[in-house]
Amino acid sequence: MSSHFVNNGAAAARAASRLHDFGRRVACAGPAGLLMLAACTGMLAPHLAQANVVVVLNSGDATISLLDQATYTEIRSVPVGKEPHHLMATPDNKSLIVASATGNELIFLDPKTGDIQRRIKDIIDPYQIGFSPDQKWFIANALRLDRIDIYRYDGTDLKLAKRLPLPKMPSHMAFSADSTTAFITQQGSNEISAVDLATQTVKWTIPVGNLPAGIAMTPDDKYLLVGIMGSDYVEVIDWRARKTVKKIKAGEGAHNFRSLGDKRRTFVSNRIANTINIIDQQTLENIGTIKVPGGPDCMELTEDGKTLWVTLRWIKKVAVIDIASRKVIKLIPVGRSPHGVYFINNAARL
Repeated sequence: MSSHFVNNGAAAARAASRLHDFGRRVACAGPAGLLMLAACTGMLAPHLAQANVVVVLNSGDATISLLDQATYTEIRSVPVGKEPHHLMATPDNKSLIVASATGNELIFLDPKTGDIQRRIKDIIDPYQIGFSPDQKWFIANALRLDRIDIYRYDGTDLKLAKRLPLPKMPSHMAFSADSTTAFITQQGSNEISAVDLATQTVKWTIPVGNLPAGIAMTPDDKYLLVGIMGSDYVEVIDWRARKTVKKIKAGEGAHNFRSLGDKRRTFVSNRIANTINIIDQQTLENIGTIKVPGGPDCMELTEDGKTLWVTLRWIKKVAVIDIASRKVIKLIPVGRSPHGVYFINNAARL
């Protein structure tokens, strides 16, 4: 055995002896002493020491990256089902639901720590998920199966109401403020369908631009904003009149939305242009551009409205953007094809 290992072994033995003596002393102080010992020796799990955890879904790796929001570092990586694409908090904010599309399950996480709470199997192809504003309905868009699954939600459990076929590749969703109607974009047929939740039937379907993706309702419940991923604009739909009223110039690959929480402005990510635009939802104008590398996709905004976190699909990173300066201040390595992103201290979504 080399002297290197002998010396290291002796040093380890001395350290262990000192730690044992220290442990006996602090243990005499009761629970407070034991807690201090745990903290000093690293016995506390890393995620428990973090104030705010950022959850990032790596759809290409079948993993979740848990990041420290304060230090911009990865705490740990957690394996999950195949192709986790989107995620959403339960209405009570006690769980974060991760939709594992080809894993055919929903995975419930503790939104503060990222620990897995439970799994619901046999939710087939949940690509995108969402709760209605009244919290009574839950929808899972099965993109590869050309259907949506509509569930009743009682605050704890999901009960399947109907599996509803749609023309081609149902992608994202939005809801009317009164929770009577869900609006589903369909990437494969270049359409939007309005679904009556009470009867689980299609009320109407209208054509839109090429490859419609993200969809959002304006705060006044008047217009739908649709990211036209196959082009470079946001299509504005008067959903009661069932017609397009405007096309807002954005960037190529206009994809997804995240509001600023001020009931007026919203971000739209442009995957191909490598930009994020700011849309005024009252004037329906593009009022700003932020340059972001690597295919910006899903976004999350801190509660104070100061920083925007963005997954970058093409370069295995998450960008942190300072809103005031409109500059990327940090790029954080994560897994392959990062998609959904969430943290519990987020801004309002209107």
